[in-house]
Parts: sequence; structure tokens; C-alpha cells
Amino acid sequence: MSVRNRVESGCADAVGVTFPEWVPLGARLYLSHTATGLSLRALARDSGCHASTVMRQVRRFENRRDDPLVDNALSRLDRALRQAAPDTSSMENAAMAQSSPRSFQDAAPVFSTDDLLHLLAKLERPGTHLIVAPDMPKAVIMCDGPDGSAERLAVLDRAMAEMLALKGWITCRREGRVLSYVLSSEGQAALRDHAEDEPQASRRARYGTLETPIAVLARRRDKSGTPFLVPELVQAADRLREDFVMAQLDTLDLMPAECLIRTMSGRSLPGPNIAPPGTRAARRRVLGALHDLGPGLSDMVLRVCCHLEGVESAEQAMGWCARSGKIVLRIGLQRLKLHYDRLGADEMLIG
Repeated sequence: MSVRNRVESGCADAVGVTFPEWVPLGARLYLSHTATGLSLRALARDSGCHASTVMRQVRRFENRRDDPLVDNALSRLDRALRQAAPDTSSMENAAMAQSSPRSFQDAAPVFSTDDLLHLLAKLERPGTHLIVAPDMPKAVIMCDGPDGSAERLAVLDRAMAEMLALKGWITCRREGRVLSYVLSSEGQAALRDHAEDEPQASRRARYGTLETPIAVLARRRDKSGTPFLVPELVQAADRLREDFVMAQLDTLDLMPAECLIRTMSGRSLPGPNIAPPGTRAARRRVLGALHDLGPGLSDMVLRVCCHLEGVESAEQAMGWCARSGKIVLRIGLQRLKLHYDRLGADEMLIG
């Protein structure tokens, strides 16, 4: 079992509740910490990973509550989890949680991952966005035509829009009285993954995670059975990706690492640059990692780990010879691991 799956199964076992399959790993850890009072170290111990890994996931979802759809989804799940695990002894908690299987469905209506992906596919069309407002029980997917007209593609329950936002498959592009969301890079990766191999995508969706290029490489082994990427390198890649998303950089078009460093250093990111403290801190961490990696290594790591681009596609885009990208990527991840080792363990508090 992979480190990611051990974390998720451990989280579910720790609270005695089986989460809906669409709930992402980080949200499960966050809710287990905030709704049931389990400490970060307890979650890490039960899931077999380092406490700082759990802390980063929890912190990421705490920062994401600025998004109204994410906040509503987490509030729904929080209420359901508190119903399923009332404040009694731990043995009673588990028993009551097991006896309340409908708690999640009552507080947060459950739709299948296929339902979510079907709606997500509509957002691939250029000029398409999802619109929702605080007083709207429904969300609408609209497409802007070249003549300025707007076409309504779908009307969906607000709960489904909240699920898409919680999974990180859509990102808010316009705030205000009416919120506008567009397809995110993770949403694009989910659609690619589903289209390439639907049976495998359906099986992986049970865990609420995406099959990233790093996860694919981590499964590869040489003739002696040694994995191409050891778990420590996979964790370093995940850590950079988490900071990249938390820094709100996943909404930017792919650019060379040098351009991104220059843009971040000059504080010339598109859109409002008055970011909350968690976002600013994440941007500093991404900037420090890219600086440390240097030219070449930073570009490959940025493309594969952050933008979820396939290694072969990255090789072609950068003009490298075939099969060289995997080696450069592994060297980059080794360098990235050393960078994080020098930073030391993160604080075990949120905020």
C-alpha cells in the first residue's frame, strides 16, 4: 500500500467513519483534526506518515476556506462528522459512527465521481465558467460566445459545485456578489486521467486522489525490485505541489521556471496580489525551492510536479532527448528533498 493510501485509510480508521469516496485526502485529515479533535501527531501515527505531512494537508484546507464553495462543503461534512462521532469515549465514538452510515448523505448529498466528471467535462469548452451566488440553491455552467452572447450548458445542485471546488477541480477566477469558477489544472488532469483509462480512473477515484505523473513513476521498479522513486522523493514532490496550489499559482499558464521566479520576485502575478498570510508564505516556499533547484531541474520539476505534465510531454516541450526527463526529474527531486531537509520540520500549529 502506498504512503498516500495508508494516510487516507488510517484517517478513516482513526475516526471510525467511512468518508464519501469523493472527499479528498487532505479534507479527510482536516476534518478528522477539527471535527473530532484528533491531534496531528495522532493522525500521523495512525496513518504511518510524518506529522509535518499531515500538518501541511490540514493547513492547506484551512487556508482554502476563503473560497465560499470550499467553506460550505467543509461545513456540511463537519456537521455530518460531528453527528456520526458525538463527544463520548473513543469506543463509543466508533460504535456510533458505524451505526450512523447515513449521516454524511443527510448533511452532504452524495454524487458519484462519474457525475462530477461529466459536469467537469463541460468546463473544457473555451469561454466556459461556472456561476454561483450565496443565495442561489443551484449553480449554472455558462459559455460566452464570440458575439457576446451567453449559452447555458447545465444547471446543477449547489452541492455538486461545492464538491468540485473541494476536490480542487475548479478554481475561482472572479469574486464578488456572483462568483465565477473555471476548470483548474487538477480538473484538467482528472479529465485526462479518466479519458485515458476509465476503469482505472474509476478505481482510483475511490480514494479521492488523482493519479499524478509522480505516482505513476513511483510504481515503476527495476529488475531488482527497487522503486524508481523512493517514498521520500514522492513526499517532496507532493509538498511542492501542495505549496504551489496553496500559493494560487496553479491558475497561471505554464511558463519557464526562470519567468515564474522573476514574476514572483517582482510581485507581478496576475490578479489581486493582496494575498492572505498562508498564500504569501506558500509563495515564499515555492520561490525558495525553485531558486535552490536552479535552471533545468526547476523546469522539469515545475512541469511534472506542479503542472502535472507528463514526463514525455515535458521532454518534447523542452527539446530534450527521449527518456532523459525521468533521470533529470529524479535528480531534481533528490535536490528538492535536501532543500526541505535543510528547512527542518514545520511548526505543528495551524496559522
